Amino acid sequence: MLDQLFRSSLSSAVDHLRQFSEDESVRQSLVALTQRLCQMDAAGGKVLIAGNGGSMADAMHFAEEWTGCFRNHRRALPALALADPTHLSCVSNDFGFARVFSRMVEAFGQPHDVLILLSTSGNSENLVLAAEAAKERGLFVVGFLGKGGGKLLPLCDLAVMAPGQTSDRIQELHMLALHIVIEAVEVELKLA
Repeated sequence: MLDQLFRSSLSSAVDHLRQFSEDESVRQSLVALTQRLCQMDAAGGKVLIAGNGGSMADAMHFAEEWTGCFRNHRRALPALALADPTHLSCVSNDFGFARVFSRMVEAFGQPHDVLILLSTSGNSENLVLAAEAAKERGLFVVGFLGKGGGKLLPLCDLAVMAPGQTSDRIQELHMLALHIVIEAVEVELKLA
């Protein structure tokens, strides 16, 4: 019974990875994102990154590898995961949960920055408001999305769409793509 469950789950993950890796638009988006992040670095910008639940954990994971290191020791790259628990509770209490990310974008976002939003549905109101705040400030908005992209898709300057209908498979592909982007940026900036 458990053996079949593991086989089925691993097979599903492999199938989704195959679809993702064979999608030309995904590869083009990842190349474009890598180029944009290199331009951002040259202009003195930073990455702001946000998500809800497991996607927030992925945002924090990306930010620590961006500011710390990925595979090799190199200079720190500026990134901020919009995940400070005191900010989240303050803004939730005073303005409502829908504003938790947009308030941080208002506080920290600058025109040379890139806002990366991780969402399996694309319909989280707090991420939509963050994208709108970023657009008002001239940030470049990137969505790592699933399930058709939802309300976030039209607000994104660039989208990476993961196949699948379950959050776990979509999140697995988002993190894989983020790792590949970090690797590519390190190569392009000659940091690796």
